[in-house]
Formats: sequence, structure tokens, C-alpha cells
Amino acid sequence: MTKNNQNGMGANSNPIGIFSNLKYDFPASIVVFLVATPLCLGIALASGAPLFSGIIAGIVGGIIVGALSGSPLGVSGPAAGLAVIVLSAISSLGSWEIFLLAVVLAGVFQLALGYLKAGIIGYYFPSSVIKGMLAGIGLIIILKQIPHAFGYDKVPEGMLEFAQTDAQNTFSELLNMLNYIQPGAVIVSVISLAILIVWQRPFIQNLKVSQIVQGPLVAVAAGIALNQLFIFMAPALMIDPKHLVQIPVSDGLMGFIGLFTLPDFTHITDGAVWTTAITIAVVASLETLLCVEATDKLDPYKRVTPTNLELKAQGIGNIISGLIGGLPVTQVIVRSSANIQSGGRTKMSAIIHGFMLLFAAMLIPGILNMIPLATLAAILFVVGFKLAKPVLFKQMYQLGWYQFIPFIVTIVGIIATDLLVGIGLGLGVAVFFILLNNYRNPYFIHSKPSHKDDPIVITLSEDVSFLNRAIIMRTLGDVPPHAKVIIDATRTANIDYDVLEIIKDFQEKAKHDHIELVIEGLMNGDHGKPEIKISGDSVKEAYRVLTQKREALSDELVSLNGSNSN
Repeated sequence: MTKNNQNGMGANSNPIGIFSNLKYDFPASIVVFLVATPLCLGIALASGAPLFSGIIAGIVGGIIVGALSGSPLGVSGPAAGLAVIVLSAISSLGSWEIFLLAVVLAGVFQLALGYLKAGIIGYYFPSSVIKGMLAGIGLIIILKQIPHAFGYDKVPEGMLEFAQTDAQNTFSELLNMLNYIQPGAVIVSVISLAILIVWQRPFIQNLKVSQIVQGPLVAVAAGIALNQLFIFMAPALMIDPKHLVQIPVSDGLMGFIGLFTLPDFTHITDGAVWTTAITIAVVASLETLLCVEATDKLDPYKRVTPTNLELKAQGIGNIISGLIGGLPVTQVIVRSSANIQSGGRTKMSAIIHGFMLLFAAMLIPGILNMIPLATLAAILFVVGFKLAKPVLFKQMYQLGWYQFIPFIVTIVGIIATDLLVGIGLGLGVAVFFILLNNYRNPYFIHSKPSHKDDPIVITLSEDVSFLNRAIIMRTLGDVPPHAKVIIDATRTANIDYDVLEIIKDFQEKAKHDHIELVIEGLMNGDHGKPEIKISGDSVKEAYRVLTQKREALSDELVSLNGSNSN
């Protein structure tokens, strides 16, 4: 963890040992496990893949990627953003085994991207877009979990897209669910949410037991107990089995081993397999890098994840997941944010959650299948609210429109389309504002003449592009005849040839209009810029003359003020 110390974190405030923080990581891993289990199953169902493939991806994402990754709080597993790609690829390739080969190859591509240092791409996303992504995911989690809280589970857990598999969308589903309300599920979700809220109050947090037993675990236990109570005492309130976790149950060790699948390597030369692999590698890498950036922003210790190492870890994870029958894995913001909000401090929470998935699938699938999805919906309500707190909207608004509008566009885009499209829209708006700001500020009028003999000083900014061509042309076109102009480009690192042509044209105008022109920083290829000959006095002489005239004017004003006072 030396990187954290380099970031300015002291030893007393930054967790420096993965084993010394188990008292924080273990409780957090339980929450992540409870959140991840239905998400793994739901994403597998939405992908048209075997249900157990989602569990395999969760296990690999936790244990393998968690161990190899440099992300202290990121949690990897199957991603909803890949569900449509997986569903289409399985159909087009013809079998699940052939698709697994594409997953293995995608892992190889990701490993190569890591060695090619492609992880730097993640740093080119503006903060407003990343924060918009977090808030957008928080809101979509809440909207998507409302039907589950009411006992309606037509759409699998983990699906975040606006258009759903049941011919509904995020908002129409809220009306559609009113026809399928289960009173027992509503009771469980309300009580579970109340437990989660109360568990965060100071009078509970001050108890030692709250540091060991997390609120979500209490809520899950209460949900199971309530449904069992309904079964024996109020059958009308019993929750439908379809509204419970449904993890595959195997018959013994051999039955469990039989849930794993090997890829079909006989199609290694199939071009469609390679195309699918490249698609998965690119999308999975992009989702991972975005999640890494978002997770680092949520990290209370502000540690920085090495993104190239993350791509390598994800690549190895996908190779292994594909070899044993799992879905593609990425780092996932829902699980990562649940980890952070539950007090996780190091990568051990992600690793332990992976082992929990493994042991639960082997030993206690029956107990897991007693958990109501209404309880898990309540847990995700809290996760979503913490990602999209009202105070975040206020803070972004106070930063100004250039930050607030990309933030809002990202949120609306994620809710109205899907994660990657929403981020793309927000990024497009952010880039537009960057260009607009650059267009408006290509130069500064350093000194407006207060006396007819004073020169006009125009200081060019660090980057002057062709987008600034029109405004610079208009400014130089407004210079009156017989004026004195200084164009200072000493601070300019990059200047487009289009702008250089404008300055050259202005030189010709200066001759005809008797304008005394001085240019600094655009000669003899300085800063990599072509030569522009200087007319008029040297800049040093121009400034000397300007200073002398200003001093003389100041003396005249002092003298004039003295005369007026007398």
C-alpha cells in the first residue's frame, strides 16, 4: 500500500494491511455476498446462460480478480451491461460452450490491453460524468428494485437497462407491478428497510454487536423468519417461491462439479468467435475502468487503483471464468459501493465474499433459497440512496452549469437508456463545454489602452485551436489603424496552423494600416511553431516604452490632482 502513502495518506488514517482490517472487511463481505448472490443469478438469467454461470463468475471475480487486482475496494463479478451482448452471442455462435471460448479469448485480449497500458483511458472521463454515473446507477437501482419490493419479479435481478425483457420499461413497470402485489413481500420489504435504517442510528452503532453483525444480515434473518412465520400462521401472506433466491441445488460433490462447463476449443478458428471476444474485451474493459474511477472517488481513503494492473487481473479472471463455465466478469459498481458503504477497507472483503459464494453454493444452497428478494430490495434501496444523495445534486449545482449539466445528462441518459450510452451522452456534453470554454478563452486582453499611445497587449492561452479562429480573427479585425499591438504567445504550447495564418494575415494588414505590431513566442520554430517575422520594436523595448509612458501619465495625474486641490 505504499502508493497510498505517496498520495499523502498518513499511516494512522489509511489501512495498510489486508489482514489487520478483517474486523471491518469480514462484516462488509457478508453484505456484498448477500447483494451479489441474486445479482449473479439474475444477470445469468437475463443473459440466457445457465444460472450457475453467474455464480461461477461471482466466485472468480471475488477470489481470483480480488487477489490479483490493485483495487482495495472494487468487487468484480458478472455485469448487467454485458447481458445483451452475451444473449446475442450465445444465439449467434450456436452453443454455450462456443461462447465460453469467446470469453477465454476476451480475457487474453484484456491481458494484452493491460500490458499495452490501455488503463490510462479511464483517466479521460470528467469528474462530473463519473459522479453522474454513480447517481444515475443509484436512482436506477431504486427504480428497478421497487417491483421486487412489492413482490413482482418478472425482470431478473441486476438488469439496469430502460427497455426490459418483459416488453415494459423502467417506468411502465412501476404501474404494471400494481397488478401483482404480494402483501407478504411488502411487509417483509418495509420491515427490512426499517431494520436497516434503525441499525444506522447512533444508539445502535454505539453497541459493540453492531460492529460485528451488520444491518443487512439482520434484515435477511428477519426476512427469512417472517416468511416462515407466514407459512405456518398466515398462508395468505406466504411469499411466492419465485420471489425467493433461486440458486441451483446440486446432489453431492459430483453433482456440484457437473455444474461447471468446459469451452469448445474446436471453433478456435471461427471468425465470429474472435469478433465476439473483441467486443466483450472492449466493453468489459471500459465498464471496469469506469467502475474503478467511480470506486476510487467513493473510497474514504482516496487510494488510487493501478488501472493497467486492473485490466490484467480482469483478463486473467475472464480466462479462468471462461475455462470453467462462467460469464464474463468486470468490476461492478453496485457490489463495490455496497462494500464501501458496509465499511470494507481492503481487498479481503472482495476475496472473502468470493469464498462465501463458493461455500454457499456447495454447502447451503437450500438456506440461500429461503431469502426473500424483498429483503434484498430493501438492502439495495439503501445502497442506491447513498449513491444518489440529494446533497450530491446540490453540490454539483453549486459548481456551475459546466459541471451540473453533464452530471444531469449522464443521470438521465443512464435511466433512459443504459449505462454505457448514458455515460457517452454525459461525456459528449462535457466535451462540448470544454470546447466552448476553449473557444471563449483563446486569449486575454492583458492591457486595454487608456492612452492613445499605449499598445494593445493580447496574451494567447496555452492551447489555441482552429475553434478559436473566428473569435481571434474578429478581435484582430477590430484593431484600428495606427494602433500599437503586442501579441504575446510565450505561454502558448499548441497553436493551430489556421490561427497562425490569421496572425500572418494580420501582419500584412498592419503594414497597410500603419499598425505597429510586436509578436513574441512565434519565431524560429519556438514551441514547435513555424517562423513568423516580427515587425515593430522588440517586445522588451515595447514594454519599456509602455512602462515609461505609464509612469509619465501617472506623474501627470499626480500633478493634475495637486493643481486641483490647490
